[in-house]
Amino acid sequence: MADLFFKVEGEAQTAARFDANARQFTLVIDEPPALGGDDLGANPVEFLLASYAGCMNVVAHLTAKELGIKVEKLTISVSGNLNPARLFGQSEEERAGFKQIDVNFTPVTDASPELTAKWIKAIKNRCPINDNLAFPTPLTFNLIQLN
Repeated sequence: MADLFFKVEGEAQTAARFDANARQFTLVIDEPPALGGDDLGANPVEFLLASYAGCMNVVAHLTAKELGIKVEKLTISVSGNLNPARLFGQSEEERAGFKQIDVNFTPVTDASPELTAKWIKAIKNRCPINDNLAFPTPLTFNLIQLN
């Protein structure tokens, strides 16, 4: 199967707000007032958590169908804690990102505990966002100078 290509681009609207375009959608990324924003959208780390939950949802339903699991209801909660000291230039002690990300996966299904374990293993194995968060991904950062 050929690679799929995804792209998001956008422009800063303020020091805290970024409007990103993904296909025909505009994503408003902003901070709450306590972090210098106008609270017009979720902040970057909330978007990361939401993208993880959304990816797990898609993969959970895909793999449930393959395994013959009937999903009556699925709730996914993703949370994480980070220390903002590096973000605000106050310390280099801790990493800037999440210290830990916790997933609460609450399905209502007809699956046995054994089949549920197999299902969760498949979800974690096949979810692209899970893969990106669990394993290092090569990253390039290119500075483009405009004249």
